[in-house]
Amino acid sequence: MRRLMLALLAVLGAAAANAGEAAAAPGPKILRVAFAAAETSLDPAKIVDSYSRALTAHIFEAPYRYDHLARPYRIKPNLADGMPEVSPDFKVWTVKLRRGIRFADDPAFKGQPRELVAQDVVYSMKRIFDPAVKSPVVGGMLSTGFVGLKALRDDAIEQKKPFDYDREVEGMKALDRYTVRFTLETPRPRLIETLAAPDLFGAVAREVVEHYGSEIDAHPVGTGPFRLKQWRRSSLIVLERNPQFREELYDGEPAADDAEAQALLQQFKGRRLPLVDEVHVAIINESQPRWLSFLNGQVDLLAPQANAVPSDFFGIAMPRGKLAPNLAKQGIIGKLNVNADSGLTFFNMEHPLIGGYAPEKVALRRAISLAYDVRREIQLARRGAAVPAQSPVVPHTSGYDPAFKSEMSDFDPARARALLDLYGYLDRDADGWRELPDGSALQLEMATQPEQRNRTFDELWKKAMDKVGLRIRFVTGEWPENLKAARAGKLMMWQLGSSATSPDGQQALARLYGPETGSQNMSRFKLPAFDRLYERMQQLPDGPEREALFLEAKRLAVAYMPWKFHVHRLEADVWHPWVIGFRRPLFWYEWWHFVDIDDSKRKPH
Repeated sequence: MRRLMLALLAVLGAAAANAGEAAAAPGPKILRVAFAAAETSLDPAKIVDSYSRALTAHIFEAPYRYDHLARPYRIKPNLADGMPEVSPDFKVWTVKLRRGIRFADDPAFKGQPRELVAQDVVYSMKRIFDPAVKSPVVGGMLSTGFVGLKALRDDAIEQKKPFDYDREVEGMKALDRYTVRFTLETPRPRLIETLAAPDLFGAVAREVVEHYGSEIDAHPVGTGPFRLKQWRRSSLIVLERNPQFREELYDGEPAADDAEAQALLQQFKGRRLPLVDEVHVAIINESQPRWLSFLNGQVDLLAPQANAVPSDFFGIAMPRGKLAPNLAKQGIIGKLNVNADSGLTFFNMEHPLIGGYAPEKVALRRAISLAYDVRREIQLARRGAAVPAQSPVVPHTSGYDPAFKSEMSDFDPARARALLDLYGYLDRDADGWRELPDGSALQLEMATQPEQRNRTFDELWKKAMDKVGLRIRFVTGEWPENLKAARAGKLMMWQLGSSATSPDGQQALARLYGPETGSQNMSRFKLPAFDRLYERMQQLPDGPEREALFLEAKRLAVAYMPWKFHVHRLEADVWHPWVIGFRRPLFWYEWWHFVDIDDSKRKPH
């Protein structure tokens, strides 16, 4: 532990400040947060993980954004000059950009100020379709159906030539210096949610990409409130105020009866953003050092995208759902929330042992699901900080029905054993372990990480599989490496977590959509019936017909079991009294610039 804490202090480095020194010589306002896992890239076209998204969402910007104060959610203009013009059939969306928005200064601009223009938005989106970029979100963007973008991508692949960024396509066109028109093959009533995602529509300048080439992920240059100051990979990321960020003032339209939001608006309205000068992000994989770093004041808050209270310490921080008295006496503030997220495990549908659509393969996955005790996971691994999941769709999103019940959450080892027996998974040599129906060895393989919290999950899986005679081994790797392997289809099983980034519940169903294979669809599930259902949902406005399709999609997810959806997590946000203005976001990542720091309230070390 002594060695671990010394390593922690080294990692925090610049992120840890001495309050006494700060009082004597006031310096920049610094927000200090911690991630439980490392970032993978700072190039918005190459990321899909929440840690990288939390960083790039503060560097790059999309045409629209979520109102930080509004609940329920409200989308408002950001880079855009007003809301989009939308055709009655939801196929044509026209966006006008604000004039005078500048990128952060960078050597790629050769000392000249660089204004954001419509062609930048078009170029940034085209990068996702460039085969050479290998964007993990290209499947979802192809399914959106921008006219001509798939053909442009296919030409580059088939003719083995560079992607033609200069070729104009109807689906994404700069009409003039400040106007972009998006034309879609089919109706997309919720396209504005995509236009509000900085990780998809984060504006990038072409000359920056060409200047840095293969090193572009280490040189993020955007129009957002922060820019990259320092990056020690998997250790420390420092963002600093972007001097070229436009005059953006704190504002919002909270509900009249939302007292908390109304108070924040009254306190900060008219203040220039960002409110802090720097954000220091330390990567602290283990939960105990992360919790201790918060208690010691080296991390200012434990909150979404900065990681809420680790589940190991949930009961200590929030016993019976209320902030512990000893923390309250220190002025610490805490809140309990039901997350728009899932804890889940995927089964690789292309793996010869666990995958496939034949009845015996479906039976194996369903038996594994029935043998695993989700409620024991909630009790032991999550310290009560979760509720069982019944489907892929998460709370706070469309399509979520708290009354929906399915086999997904059932724990029934006897039924699991009966399924295995029925489909020929028998212990033929009486060694205590079942074999495949053809008599060959059956060994499950679960990817995992080296941290203590993962070892707890591994033990739960081992005990559950032992009880039904299924041998399981665990292959340990770092989280970024496991993510890369999962996208490439190289893992048999992997347990992870995922959070919603938009209010549309269909986002969660992308994990079962065939064209999303290699991105959100890590299970590599490909079922034409599901794909047709998913595509129909995309075209429908919200309403009863779309809700009926949500129900059908949930039932297919349970029937084929390409994913085991375990829980929706409860999270406790805690922050020190010197953190001013924190408000938990629902679906978005960009909130650090709305938080202020009062260093006079920092406790001495």
